Amino acid sequence: MKTDILIIGSGCAGLYCALNLPAEKKVKIITKDTVEHSDSFLAQGGMCMLKDESDYDSYFEDTMHAGHYENNPESVDIMIRNSQDTVKDLLFYGVEFQREEDGSLSFTKEGGHSDKRILFHADITGKEITGKLWNQARKRENIEIVEHCTMLDLLCLDNTCYGTVVRDLEGEIQTITASETILACGGIGGLYSHTTNFPQLTGDGIAVALAHGIELEHINYIQIHPTTLYSKAKEERRFLISESVRGEGAVLYNAKKERFVDELLPRDVLTAKIREQMKKDDMPYVWLSMEHIPREEIESHFPNIVEHCRKMGYDVFHECIPVVPAQHYFMGGIKVDMNSHTSMHRLYAIGETACNGVHGKNRLASNSLLESLVFAKRAAKRICRSYEEMKAPEELLNIDVNKYKDGEALAKCYKDNVLNEIERLNEAYV
Repeated sequence: MKTDILIIGSGCAGLYCALNLPAEKKVKIITKDTVEHSDSFLAQGGMCMLKDESDYDSYFEDTMHAGHYENNPESVDIMIRNSQDTVKDLLFYGVEFQREEDGSLSFTKEGGHSDKRILFHADITGKEITGKLWNQARKRENIEIVEHCTMLDLLCLDNTCYGTVVRDLEGEIQTITASETILACGGIGGLYSHTTNFPQLTGDGIAVALAHGIELEHINYIQIHPTTLYSKAKEERRFLISESVRGEGAVLYNAKKERFVDELLPRDVLTAKIREQMKKDDMPYVWLSMEHIPREEIESHFPNIVEHCRKMGYDVFHECIPVVPAQHYFMGGIKVDMNSHTSMHRLYAIGETACNGVHGKNRLASNSLLESLVFAKRAAKRICRSYEEMKAPEELLNIDVNKYKDGEALAKCYKDNVLNEIERLNEAYV
């Protein structure tokens, strides 16, 4: 198969990037599962936006502080400065954010933030944004989305990418050549037994980068979300109790139902405090109480959380719920420049697969959707400026695909390579 531009991944980054590419270019998006099964659809809390210039210094400092000042200041500045334009785009695409009675946008607050600057749509903001982007992408004649199509390897020669090797739903292995390739294949949660991510997100982008010597950065920087709903069952993924719940007034209790921590600490700090308390109590969880949040606010802001907890046997209006930390986000990834270009020619990386330095060592709440969108658009604009049709070398067109037949062995090899590299850096949560 052949296309002009190939995007691996159908989350908000991949879809938004596609929408910003020229209409005359043929764009193919492949996704390992279905479009809905991307972590972008799972984002509950919201998306940050610079409200006005008076909030810039505070927002910048909050992001840097959460990231332990290991962030790239240039990347942080780009993200913040482009937030209002990104929101304008989303509103144009039909995204509906919560509004005040006068019609102005509503803002909420989450851990690590010194002010309310987070836009939201109930507690399914990611679904609202990504779903509307998906609807727009399906209307474009130049965009094709192929589900259940797994990237097995990159087609590359002399540090230049010409596309990928893929396996489709029927198990057929083939190549897709492209003049430009964009990795938007998510994080690494599927490598962990306790994660909020979908299980198919197994760090495929990192694995192929390792295989071809593409530069990586901080892949040992792995964020644990402090509050996921505790369950004895070995579920595919843990249900997230959004940061916004604590931002609106929920409190954490120990086994004696005593408050033991400031709930709005940055995620890594709060996670450490919760684990310390669990050890003290000799309990596999701590308690979260929404008793200080008005019932009508819980019902309007967190309906999905209320319903899921009800299905699990908890009435959030009258009792505490058990919560426990779980793997949540990947701050590291394939190293990219300010236009999301990797160290390999004609290869880009965006979203959770990429590392542009915005998050530093720890991501500030609700910066993930914004960062993904801002740098996805920058990738698209860079491609618009530099696009040149490239024909894959004959030796890549004639590649022997039989070496990819044993999919289980290849997947295990990729998983082991990623985990071994993380472990080598001595800072992994494994």
